[in-house]
Amino acid sequence: MELAHKSVVLVADGRKMLFLRNEGDATYPNLVVETAEERVNPADRDQKTDAAGAASSTQSGAGAPPVAQGGSNHAAGGGAQFAPSRGTLGETDFHQLEEDRFAAEAADLLKRRALRQDYESLVVVAPPKTLGELRKHYHVEVSNRLTGELDKDLTGHTIPDIEQALLKA
Repeated sequence: MELAHKSVVLVADGRKMLFLRNEGDATYPNLVVETAEERVNPADRDQKTDAAGAASSTQSGAGAPPVAQGGSNHAAGGGAQFAPSRGTLGETDFHQLEEDRFAAEAADLLKRRALRQDYESLVVVAPPKTLGELRKHYHVEVSNRLTGELDKDLTGHTIPDIEQALLKA
């Protein structure tokens, strides 16, 4: 992947982000850390205090409309009647919610930097799920500067490893 001089590289996952600047050129990148941020995001089970909620249906056959007089077996106004039911409400994954929020904040930071003309070329490196969440929040100015994306989790890798991964991509 081409990495122009002064390009910004965002390496992120759901809780870490590194903003790197290429002080080298396309052939010999030299990524320098501009900013780094990491957030604590405990596992979902450690963030929950209770089991999922439950809901019950208030529909029952007791309130069915009367059968019309005159021999018709069809109820006036028609419509199926359902027996009472119970089901669980969808369980919230607080860990994933926080990862998605973090990706949205990273996209907002990219937007603010783009609007300040802080970079002309951008490469984003993130695992597929985070990359998808980032894409949902890209501002048009970020999209216009985006020159490449790499769907890998490289947040735990060294700078030379990141440089090599970008050269091979």
